[in-house]
Amino acid sequence: MTTALHDDNVRAIMRWLMAAFYAAAGIAHLAIPEPFLLITPSFVPFAPQVILLTGLCELAGSVALVTKPMRRWAGIGLAAYAVCVWPANFKHAIDAIDLPYLGSSWLYHGPRLAFQPVLVWWALYSAGLTDWPWHRKA
Repeated sequence: MTTALHDDNVRAIMRWLMAAFYAAAGIAHLAIPEPFLLITPSFVPFAPQVILLTGLCELAGSVALVTKPMRRWAGIGLAAYAVCVWPANFKHAIDAIDLPYLGSSWLYHGPRLAFQPVLVWWALYSAGLTDWPWHRKA
């Protein structure tokens, strides 16, 4: 298998995994917004509406990521989204907010916070906007 074909296959797998993750998160934001409201920082205005909007953005981003004409925009949007929701992850950790099915210890929060930049890269890589750390050979 050529390197370019292997890279395309890896991107496709990662793209579908990310799309599934964001589709599930979007559905969760719409179906059960209460846990997300608990971790929303106080500086966010109109928090219930923001949670609704973030759920819709996650769903739209997941569909767009697997739709070739929209893929690049989806990668940019999902990368920006991951940066924008990072403060909620910090609030969740710092305030030790206990949510069902999620740990409230730093054994959960430490890796979760450290993984957020990986989500940014993952969105950009899946959309074909970056090659790092795997460079295509000329």
